[in-house]
Amino acid sequence: MESSLTEKEAALIRKSIRDKYSQVAAAGAASCFKYPTGEAGLKQQQYPLDLLRDFPPALIDSFCGVGNPFSLGPIHPGEAVLDIGCGGGLDTLLAARMVGPGGRVVGIDVTRAMIDKASASIAVLGLNNVTFQLGEAESLPFPDNAFDVVISNGVFNLTLDKAKALKEAHRVLNPGGRLLLADMVLTAELPPDKAGKIENWHQ
Repeated sequence: MESSLTEKEAALIRKSIRDKYSQVAAAGAASCFKYPTGEAGLKQQQYPLDLLRDFPPALIDSFCGVGNPFSLGPIHPGEAVLDIGCGGGLDTLLAARMVGPGGRVVGIDVTRAMIDKASASIAVLGLNNVTFQLGEAESLPFPDNAFDVVISNGVFNLTLDKAKALKEAHRVLNPGGRLLLADMVLTAELPPDKAGKIENWHQ
């Protein structure tokens, strides 16, 4: 599907994704998604709620992950972690707590409003081992072997070139590093009325 996109179609998809997640940053995830988001989504996906008790309500409300990447394996103190498509930053900030002061965590996202929202929570939580920046999964702005763990939650399904995004995640991981990926996949062909490339890319 990726190879059949024209440049115009790709640009429209990228814009629609940025527009949607700008709305999430402004109004919370419940305004944009039909599945459980915010605190309900965190409970359903069995997040460690004891580690989230002092997270700002606006940060909780912006959570729209589709799974729990932390259920796939541990993150250890002192590790370097990259969160691809960090959104409002909940997973990134949770990882920052897990790695402790000896570790570091970076969250990237394509939406400036999400980066701004995520960055605002750093001081509130008193963390100094985490940063947020603009970046795309298909072209990560980091050197080879820069991270011990890459996490991502509901983002790779949105990328236009999934193979390239996965290669980039592998490139920035240290040898023996771990990819903890939660996402959605199609298990059957879309019906004809849902198969439009542009309109249904990020539904």
